[in-house]
Amino acid sequence: MTDFKFDYQWNYTDYENDTNDNVSSTNLSHHVEDICSEEILCMLLLVVNVVIIVLGLVGNGVVIWIAGFKMKKTVNTSWYLSLAISDFIFCATLPLNTLYLATSDWTFGQFMCKFTSFVMFLNMFSSIFLLVIISVDRCIAVIFPVWAKNQRTIKKASLIVFLAWVFSVSLSVPSLIFRDIQDQLGRTLCHNNYNSHDTHNSISICRFIFGFLMPFLIIIVCYSIIIFKLKSNQMAKSSKPFKIMTALIGTFFLCWLPYHTFVLAELNQGFPIETITLGLKIGTSIASANSFLNPILYVFMGNDFRRKFKNSILSKIENAIGEEGRTTSRSPVPVLWMPEH
Repeated sequence: MTDFKFDYQWNYTDYENDTNDNVSSTNLSHHVEDICSEEILCMLLLVVNVVIIVLGLVGNGVVIWIAGFKMKKTVNTSWYLSLAISDFIFCATLPLNTLYLATSDWTFGQFMCKFTSFVMFLNMFSSIFLLVIISVDRCIAVIFPVWAKNQRTIKKASLIVFLAWVFSVSLSVPSLIFRDIQDQLGRTLCHNNYNSHDTHNSISICRFIFGFLMPFLIIIVCYSIIIFKLKSNQMAKSSKPFKIMTALIGTFFLCWLPYHTFVLAELNQGFPIETITLGLKIGTSIASANSFLNPILYVFMGNDFRRKFKNSILSKIENAIGEEGRTTSRSPVPVLWMPEH
């Protein structure tokens, strides 16, 4: 499988039923001649990468500082802190893959080839699992407000986050096993070296199911329940909470759908290699953008965003993280996010 986020290199011997799954000389020659400076699309992707790196490091770094050191630890800040750490780690390794994109030459050794791939998938799974946790947490707070008020503790939240990371690490291990480097025509490639076509398919399908399909369905169900509950209780005077929910679901879907679509298309040997490669280049960039969009969608978009925007940036972030999404109501009914006690 072409690896996640800027790892769309020429490892397509599955199409040729090569059991050793090594990169073919023809494809490698094509790849080596594929210099980024000669491609307009590649140059645009490099610019996008730089933007993602800068905004991702700054945005997630500030969130980590505020949620981890400036605020009292709560269940809510635990979600955001872990999510920001996941995205920050990915953005910190993204420069290596960006340089690889620009030069088509991996100069960082086998360990970093495996490690950067592992970190990329770790970010994919951990960030998505954390978004699912946030969605489920909000859903429970709406359906069972009294129970949530009494049962939502920092200790339980920390345990849930820990389990999410353990599961993410487990699903990312294949990168450490099958990632490898190979010298060809004066350049070094960092690529996948699967031992069979079945292994390739199994890993790709597993990543799609656990890294996109199931999380997306859970998020859809959670926010559908929230919206139905809010409407039935006439909790909101405006459509603002619904617009935010739509933005959260829509961004998740749009960021990850292109990447997973072309990953699955790669398994179908009837698609041209050039089409798959181009699609993965664009899809991985869109997926990478999710790392700097998360702080915006899950932190900056508070219910009182416009009012907080007038405050200093640090105060705005601290207030947005600390609030649990107060929803205006005419009657004493459950709120969207339970306040911390």
